[in-house]
Amino acid sequence: EAKILAACAGLLQDMGFNIDESETKLGVITSSKMRSAISAGQQVAAVFVALLGGGYMPTDKEQKMRASVITRPVGEHGEHITVRVTFQRIVWNTQGQVTTSESLTDPKIYQEFFDKLSKSIFLEAQEI
Repeated sequence: EAKILAACAGLLQDMGFNIDESETKLGVITSSKMRSAISAGQQVAAVFVALLGGGYMPTDKEQKMRASVITRPVGEHGEHITVRVTFQRIVWNTQGQVTTSESLTDPKIYQEFFDKLSKSIFLEAQEI
């Protein structure tokens, strides 16, 4: 289980995440990364609102992407390891208010994570 967690931590770091917390005995890793949330569409809309006399319109500014990994032994003797990962994002606007807080459900994100994890575990098992 420790090797699987190490592979998960390495993969998250390769994906640009910073490890926030890790507890090997519990099989938990939490990580995050900050990214811009500026949208061209929102910026254009804000300019039009201002031009029409609507005043200042806050727009999305930054987002925190979070990833959490949970592992646990399964099987009669704990000979297999189950890995679960979740991705979330929190978006703040130009006034520092949270505008979005959601779990990411796009299967492509999860498929990419598990494809890369499989390769990482395979390479580690082969000591490459």
